[in-house]
Amino acid sequence: MFVLRTGDLVRLRKRHPCGSDTWEVLRTGVDVRLKCCGCGRIILIPREKLLRSLKGGKPLGGAE
Repeated sequence: MFVLRTGDLVRLRKRHPCGSDTWEVLRTGVDVRLKCCGCGRIILIPREKLLRSLKGGKPLGGAE
């Protein structure tokens, strides 16, 4: 298991309708707030659903 932090970039299995599959983590907790790196859309997704839908099973990195 890994730790999601604010500012991390994650890649999801399904693409957003704008064509991007990369998201920035804005808030963590039971629900995770994500911002699409393509169009800027912000979504709130349950943590368990996010962990299942990560491509490669790990975050890409981002803020250090």
